[in-house]
Amino acid sequence: MRANQILSSSKVDQIIQRMAYQVYENNMEERIALIGVDSGGRKLAENIELTLSEISGKKSTCYTLLLDKGNPFNEEISLDAGISELEGTSIILCDDVLNTGRTLAFSLSRILPMKVRKVETAVLVLRTHGKFPIYANYKGYELSTTINEHVEVIPGEGVFLNE
Repeated sequence: MRANQILSSSKVDQIIQRMAYQVYENNMEERIALIGVDSGGRKLAENIELTLSEISGKKSTCYTLLLDKGNPFNEEISLDAGISELEGTSIILCDDVLNTGRTLAFSLSRILPMKVRKVETAVLVLRTHGKFPIYANYKGYELSTTINEHVEVIPGEGVFLNE
């Protein structure tokens, strides 16, 4: 157990369930594709997808978007879905922590050229250091932190705050 735990695993599960209900309510008639940014976003997307199918019977698809978070210009942003798979879908772009909005802003550059129905964002933890015009449509937990603190999401354990 880490000393600076801010969310337990069971609380994270409750948050994800609430987020899945919100996604369902806002997209009842839509074909949904969840896109997770790197491993943390992918895990959130998978958990929302699983809960979404349990509560609604609605089948959605989960994909992964990879980019160099430290230097997004360094490498090409890759997405394991083709244009035809995403065309006409409602995209839920997922990341574990939204800090400045930079990662999601660069992620959108890969999605926006596609003819999708709409793009929404889902984050487990929303920090209050926005520098890019990114809004979280679905947020699990909002947390005010200093810029020097680090939020870490550990699947199966919870969310932790480190200095």
